[in-house]
Amino acid sequence: MSSSISPGAAPDAAPVFSLEFFPPRDIAAQERLIRTAKQLQGLNPHFASVTFGAGGSTRDGTMRAVSMLQKLGYEVAPHLSCIGSTRESLREILDAYRAAGIKRLVALRGDLPSGMGDMGELRYARDLVRFIREETGDWFHIEVAAYPEMHPQAPDPESDLDHFVEKMRAGADSAITQYFFNADAYFDFVDRATAKGVLAPIVPGIMPITNYTQLARFSDMCGAEIPRWIRLRLASYGDDKASIRAFGHDVVTQLCQTLLDGGAPGLHFYTMNQADATQAIWNALER
Repeated sequence: MSSSISPGAAPDAAPVFSLEFFPPRDIAAQERLIRTAKQLQGLNPHFASVTFGAGGSTRDGTMRAVSMLQKLGYEVAPHLSCIGSTRESLREILDAYRAAGIKRLVALRGDLPSGMGDMGELRYARDLVRFIREETGDWFHIEVAAYPEMHPQAPDPESDLDHFVEKMRAGADSAITQYFFNADAYFDFVDRATAKGVLAPIVPGIMPITNYTQLARFSDMCGAEIPRWIRLRLASYGDDKASIRAFGHDVVTQLCQTLLDGGAPGLHFYTMNQADATQAIWNALER
């Protein structure tokens, strides 16, 4: 159940480093993921999560990717979303993961695919967390999502925080945040969550910057703010990919260092199934 560990790392505790991958859609993408996973394995990540498509659209692909990463020696934390799902289908997935020796999950509400009208039997992430606990007890370490800059569908920051607190009280062990580029947003969120009694670790999600167009599109979709000065610098480089990557490396490395120095319990990298940027950032940090 919910941990009593402080959101900030203990002074003598090493930061927990983890990764996110997404299921490959074809053989070439699968081979690329294997190369990436092998390269990043040298950094000794604590675990790797694997995403789960809208409405479970990548269910089989997620399971295949989980199995592949397990064979490489990773502890794997599959994403599991409840939107558009039945209790029975979720129960089948939980049983399959238990049989495979999976001990960690990332429990999410998820997105409803376009054109699908059935929200499913569980509407919110807190319901999914509660369901997992009812079905499996303490078998799984459950991660949930946190939004330092507010979930894009939340009516206001306080309501968003209350929803997060409900997920933790439902039985989550720790949280991983949406990515952000403003460290103050993270520290403020942790302070506000702590004030409401959340003592479990809240790990910052980190997005390396390698492609400005892609980053802007993702950020507009998920509500992550790219500070104006970063947008302007990235836009000024045009098609100069090397300059974008060099600037992005400096910005994200400094963000990570600030977070760790401020007591963040670790870092969770959204790798986009690429190794170099994450590896370079991790190697540049003073830990």
